Amino acid sequence: MVQFYSPSRRKATQDTITVTPHELDTQGQGVARHNGKTIFITGALPQEQVEAVIYENKKNYAKAKTSKILSLSPYRMTPPCSHYGTCGGCNQQHVASVLQHSSKSKAVSQLFRRETGLDVPQGEVIFSQDYHYRRRARLGLQYQPKQKRLLMGFRQKASNDLVDIAECPILVRELEQLLQPLRQCLNQLSIVRKLGHAELVMADNGALLVLRHLAPLSDADRQALAELAEYHNIAIYLSGNDYVEQLTDGLLNHEAPCYHVDGLTLGFNPQDFIQVNAAVNQLMIEQALNWLDLQRTDRVLDLFCGMGNFTLPMAKRAAKVMGVEGVDSLVARGTQNAQINGLNNVEFLHHNLEQDVSQQEWASQGFDKVLLDPARAGAAQAMAQIVTLKPERIVYVSCNPVTLVEDSKTLLVNGYELSQLRMLDMFPQTGHIESMALFIKVIV
Repeated sequence: MVQFYSPSRRKATQDTITVTPHELDTQGQGVARHNGKTIFITGALPQEQVEAVIYENKKNYAKAKTSKILSLSPYRMTPPCSHYGTCGGCNQQHVASVLQHSSKSKAVSQLFRRETGLDVPQGEVIFSQDYHYRRRARLGLQYQPKQKRLLMGFRQKASNDLVDIAECPILVRELEQLLQPLRQCLNQLSIVRKLGHAELVMADNGALLVLRHLAPLSDADRQALAELAEYHNIAIYLSGNDYVEQLTDGLLNHEAPCYHVDGLTLGFNPQDFIQVNAAVNQLMIEQALNWLDLQRTDRVLDLFCGMGNFTLPMAKRAAKVMGVEGVDSLVARGTQNAQINGLNNVEFLHHNLEQDVSQQEWASQGFDKVLLDPARAGAAQAMAQIVTLKPERIVYVSCNPVTLVEDSKTLLVNGYELSQLRMLDMFPQTGHIESMALFIKVIV
């Protein structure tokens, strides 16, 4: 239907309001009440009065952007990164860590209370440092033909476009210092238009670069990368369509990439999953071991075990540990890590834990304790089987509070109580919430 201009038809107005947020949501937005409606305000913090422009107005809530800060919150910080506000990686650099922790912890508590009726006091947030904590990052690569330059960085907020980063105070210092020389090197390659991404990893024995390329490298390209590796003492791996090739070594004592935890050495492939925050990972493992209260006679089950991040420390304290993982390469790596560390009371099994698990090898065995560390989708398929095993203690490590709460319901209705709950600040300056919970079998 054709519409004609009418003087009476006007664009919707954007109202400007003056409010004082009372709390912070997990996305770093101030939350306020105005005329009986909840308002989420970008750029506003609790205890500061702001003028904000409403840009989206729904029946029960509205979204607004801060246009003017009238009084500053004591929690407001000056972001140290020049890309903050444009880069989509962080959304809370303007927020003091104490407020980040309390808002995330409150979100987990509110979710449990709403879904289960439980009001469980949380322990102190497991935390290490605000910045320079991330030991792994994938950088997008995008060539601009008109400017004849390569963009290297992270996605912009709500966009597929890249922010060409010159710094990143989230990365461990060794990786941040590689950003400029890496960009300069990649810009010189003959296949600069055919690069996919660059992944930087900081192992305990040196830095790694995994370069995804979509066309063959020339001899000159290989030489340029080799010179980068030699000068900056990094190992470089080339990732093609169906292979990964190690171009240079560069690691301490020419060892495979590894990290250390609980006096153990865990080797990994550059493309294997590892926890990106090494310090919080150490603290998380210590807390899990404490909660499980492992005895020399215990048989322990570790589901979604990866390459043994929890499995191997538990094996130092228990009689037998069985790790179950859905990625066969990680199962092989876990087995190898057990051998390297001289642990012969560990068995790693390859099973898909997102399918019916009732007929899997571990499902009918006896276990005293269970630990699980699933992906964001949770462990819905495994929960009923865990209950049938009747372990004394269950530690659930979660990267998604929604699935943690849903999976908890199965335990709560089958004779377990939620004994402990702690938030893990694995990703400071972001809205990511990780947590861990201890469930104990109720003795009737």
